[in-house]
Amino acid sequence: MSLENQNISVDQLCHVIDLLNPTIDDYIYLCDFQHDFFYISPHATERFSMTKNCFYGFDEGLEEFVWSEDLPALRQEIQDIIVNKERTNHNMEYRWRDQQGQPVWINCRGVIVRDDSNPLYMIGCINEIGEKQKADNISGLLGESSLKDYIDRLSSYKSHVYLLRLGIDDFGAINEKYGVEYGNTIIKKTAECIARCLYANQKLYRMIGDEFIVVDPSSKNIEDIIGLYKGIRQTIDYFVEENHYKAIYTISGGIFCVENINDYIYSDIMKYTEFALNEAKMKGKNTYYIFNDNDYQRFLKRRKLTQALRKSINQNFDRFGVYLQPLFYPDSNELFGAEALMRFDTDEFGAIAPKEFIPILEETGLIIPAGRWIIHQSLLMCKEIQKSIPHFKISINISHIQVTKSDLLSELLLAIDEYQVDPSTVIVELTESGILELDKNINKVWTQLSEKGVKLALDDFGTGYSNFHYLNDLKPDIIKIDRSFTSKAVQSEYDYKLLSLLSHMVHHLNLKICIEGIEIEEEREIIKTLAPDYFQGFYFGRPSAYQQFVDMFVKREN
Repeated sequence: MSLENQNISVDQLCHVIDLLNPTIDDYIYLCDFQHDFFYISPHATERFSMTKNCFYGFDEGLEEFVWSEDLPALRQEIQDIIVNKERTNHNMEYRWRDQQGQPVWINCRGVIVRDDSNPLYMIGCINEIGEKQKADNISGLLGESSLKDYIDRLSSYKSHVYLLRLGIDDFGAINEKYGVEYGNTIIKKTAECIARCLYANQKLYRMIGDEFIVVDPSSKNIEDIIGLYKGIRQTIDYFVEENHYKAIYTISGGIFCVENINDYIYSDIMKYTEFALNEAKMKGKNTYYIFNDNDYQRFLKRRKLTQALRKSINQNFDRFGVYLQPLFYPDSNELFGAEALMRFDTDEFGAIAPKEFIPILEETGLIIPAGRWIIHQSLLMCKEIQKSIPHFKISINISHIQVTKSDLLSELLLAIDEYQVDPSTVIVELTESGILELDKNINKVWTQLSEKGVKLALDDFGTGYSNFHYLNDLKPDIIKIDRSFTSKAVQSEYDYKLLSLLSHMVHHLNLKICIEGIEIEEEREIIKTLAPDYFQGFYFGRPSAYQQFVDMFVKREN
């Protein structure tokens, strides 16, 4: 830049930046090399992790908001500006930290004003490279940054504000079948369908992918928004019909009601609407869900549990445990073995019920390392107990995820060999509901395990779908009757006869039957008449930690 520009003072330049601040979204900055001073548009402090928009000590001040990994390259660039007399401009892409400490890619451009040898100052503009567009050319709607501006302007609104977040169900399938260009057509037509259903004060915005948001500051009650959703759904049905059913699709809606918009920040509003839409899709799609804070808190707890489970697994399973529940022969009350049960606890929530954390392990795939861990722990305990009770059996629950997504056969046999446990004293338990989700490889796996002597128990038999062909296809060694079936049999003559017939059938097939859920002496006496092979239930003993189990049951046998 020519020397005549040197006559503009730094104070004047800062004043110009302040004047322009309300009129632009980007950030104008000034670097005064002579006084080691930095100045930027005041609204930058709302976006980035800087406590103030001006400071002395330029190099040190950068550490507050520049992404640490990009600092060395930026410092090298600044050094080159200082020593290279030919440099007249600056253009660099790197990252700053936002208010939450997350990286934001920016493009920093500027012109350098010099005297004969040294840079005097640099003035330029910073803009976000990945900033969301103001508008969407496909749908013809304003985008998320415009939505944020509108919600910010509603801060003075004193009445209810309703938000309806809409998402096209299975939109990916449309792109895969017809291509992205046709998918864009569906986006455009869907936007038109939604827009036709809106009143004057209701505003529509395009979100990411196949999602839209309607902001409604005028409706009087939730029924109006539900009616709006149903109208949109019906309009889309008409479009699908008029389009000769080329692409058959539906739309789901998540509804969030804001009583006082000043109580929320924009990011929270977006999280709540996203949660509501996801819940609508989880309900089966083509429906709506109204945000409920209790549901949301359960969702947050589940997310925290997922994080805690992953952390514990990475820290050598420090919050996991194995409890043993005894199994007995009904006639002699002699200890037959024990079922190994996984336990988990956290500092925040305490002990977590298996029905709460096991599904999380299965959905995330963490059941594979956790299942491998409990196999090793169970066999180690079994080996120790067999020193006192040689024929003691250990029953290990296996998830269908382990069968389909890991080499369960090799893992189990290697563990049996490692702990030198007789395979015939190992029982693998798989729930009937789990089998329904397995592929054809299950027969191969169980056949190979059976050939090695490992026993198979079919758990929870009599609940859900009782497909008796499993008895022929899998040829399990033990059928376990769930507590829900047991409790009915001791209260109802019909259910007792049904369980009796089942017991006779199992025995006729030369299989064993274990009846679970015996809690009181009366139940034990009634169920004993059915001639079960094994008993299990709180009456005989609750699940307990290894040492307690040994003290209560193993030492008693000797």
